[in-house]
Amino acid sequence: MIILGIGGILGDAAAAVLKDGALAAAVEESKLARNPHGASDGDLPDHAIGTCLELAGAKPEQVDAVAVVRPLPESGFHLKLRARFPSSRIVVLEHHLAHAASAYYPSPFEEATVLTLDRAGDFRCGSRWLARGTQMTLEQEQYYPDSLGDLYGRVTELLGFDAGRDEHKVQWLSVAGDERYHDLFLEILNLSDGGARLDRSFFSTERLRHGGFGTRFYERLGLQDGEAIPGGLRAHVAAGIQRAMETAVLRLVCQGRNLCLAGGLGLNALLVSALETRSEYEHVFVQPAAGNAGTALGAVLETWHGVYRQQQRVPLETLCLGPSYTAAEIKQVVENCKLRFRYMLTTEEVIDTAVAQLSENKIVAWMHGRMEFGPRALGNRSILASPLDPYSTENLNTFIKHREPFRKFAASVPAERAAEFFEVGPNARNLSTVGTVRAEHRDKFAAAILAGDRVRVHTVDREQNTLYWRLLHAAGKATGLPVLYNTSFNLFGEPLVCTPRDAVRSFYSSGIDAMFVGNFFLQK
Repeated sequence: MIILGIGGILGDAAAAVLKDGALAAAVEESKLARNPHGASDGDLPDHAIGTCLELAGAKPEQVDAVAVVRPLPESGFHLKLRARFPSSRIVVLEHHLAHAASAYYPSPFEEATVLTLDRAGDFRCGSRWLARGTQMTLEQEQYYPDSLGDLYGRVTELLGFDAGRDEHKVQWLSVAGDERYHDLFLEILNLSDGGARLDRSFFSTERLRHGGFGTRFYERLGLQDGEAIPGGLRAHVAAGIQRAMETAVLRLVCQGRNLCLAGGLGLNALLVSALETRSEYEHVFVQPAAGNAGTALGAVLETWHGVYRQQQRVPLETLCLGPSYTAAEIKQVVENCKLRFRYMLTTEEVIDTAVAQLSENKIVAWMHGRMEFGPRALGNRSILASPLDPYSTENLNTFIKHREPFRKFAASVPAERAAEFFEVGPNARNLSTVGTVRAEHRDKFAAAILAGDRVRVHTVDREQNTLYWRLLHAAGKATGLPVLYNTSFNLFGEPLVCTPRDAVRSFYSSGIDAMFVGNFFLQK
């Protein structure tokens, strides 16, 4: 049986394929089309659909069902879908149901509370479900505009960032702020047993920019109406919305043993950490591609269980579900670009050369295997640096990524050695949470530490990513520290690199010192 899932059509479009009960592929349109917004509104994500079917070894006429997540564009979409898949069953799924399915079905739990939270989808901005076996029962819904995600987006715009794209910047900025505005944002959220009921008196219907906040809000900040947020207050405002959002979500969840989370707010690693450490739940699982793109996963899983009544659960064993490239394909690109390269015959030579580069404090791009699904690089499309380099954060932020200094990098570590250096939960496997640095190792990771000794930790399993795991161990053997700083291989707001040509372009447009694309080694 072959099920194609299509999600995020009106933003962050993606496709996924479930083949005979196993996830065969999942990829975002933006990474293939090289467009931060993916497909145009109303269009099929053709690149993602074609790539996923190719990776699954399937043709359109072999697809048993196409599962599409609402909201759908009104003009001609169904005709396009039916024309491409004339023999397939068409299944249309509600947005938050797809979010919930993407969170629960790949989880290790047989029973769980499932929470979905985002800005808006089908006029809803949140839902809570009780899941058991292969069934989910809706318990509560939250309706737009009383939306935690929308309020977070408004603050993102207020602070000078782009709502819908830069909420992660507000998250990391918040770490440097204090609690002075926590109560203000709780007052705006106006929490009750049914969830948030936003107090509209803090907004202005006439102000269309800067989050739409009104006179009462600015007065509470001690500012003139409409005044730009001074630099000294930005972190405190970010901290106010972040802490209030965490407080609200902790009140939304009920008591239980297991919790699953998806929706755009599930990408907030500080929220996930709060749920892991401060909620009543013993176990928390967040679907790591928690945003709209992840509904493509939920679409195939809900169709598998809810439509076809299949009992076999589908684990999310890896997020490396995108395309990979052969040596011949890589060679064609680098030769076509007239680049000098060195081809390495063995994996050992690749690892040894990479360790030598990193030991010399070089910044290394690392592209191997199948591209990751979701917004985070997990060792297949990464930029790496040694924590032993005191200038690593400055070099990565200022000269390569060209981004704000408050945005820190993840520390990748073999899973079996993570406890030596960090305290962190299981969601670190997919970079979905934060941990803390053990006191005796604070100096080693000073460049990556957030306030409160927190750090983004990426635990790497041998089975999940053998090559990257071996690189970390080799670095540990050479330097005594089996940890590398890891950030996504992308530049200037572009999506994660996908193809060898994407990698070459980013490499030569940046201050990266060396690059490995498969067994091909390039350096400047």
